[in-house]
Amino acid sequence: MNRVIKMSQISIAALVMGVVLTGCGGGGSGSGSSSSDSVKTGSPSPDGAVVSSVVGDEGDRTADLSWNAPMTRVNNESLKMGELAGYVITYGKDRDDMSETIRIDSAATMEYTVSNLDTGTWYFTIQAEDVDGLISDHSGIVSKEIRG
Repeated sequence: MNRVIKMSQISIAALVMGVVLTGCGGGGSGSGSSSSDSVKTGSPSPDGAVVSSVVGDEGDRTADLSWNAPMTRVNNESLKMGELAGYVITYGKDRDDMSETIRIDSAATMEYTVSNLDTGTWYFTIQAEDVDGLISDHSGIVSKEIRG
């Protein structure tokens, strides 16, 4: 039986549907207020177009990402949580050349805040990785504009 090399497209759709970008609000100290700008993505677009976008509050230099774990592989076999090793977030200011990566070595972690982002539009995508090192295709791209 051939080994499945990629996570399923269904998994990617589920993964992308769970990706959320949220603005954190301006850097107040303990005010308890948070920004209301959040966007959930739809299913990935076949041409790699940006599927959602957020404009952050002025002074907000973070992007909060969250996602759902994939449930199946390419061949529609079930993918158990114990078979997932973690995730890889790829991001950058050029949607065609995202060169920054963050590796999350826990399948139970399904949110991450990317901090210290410069002014401009940042693009993000995520991949799931199983315990055998097999990695899914990239999810659909989401973006956030960081304002000065």
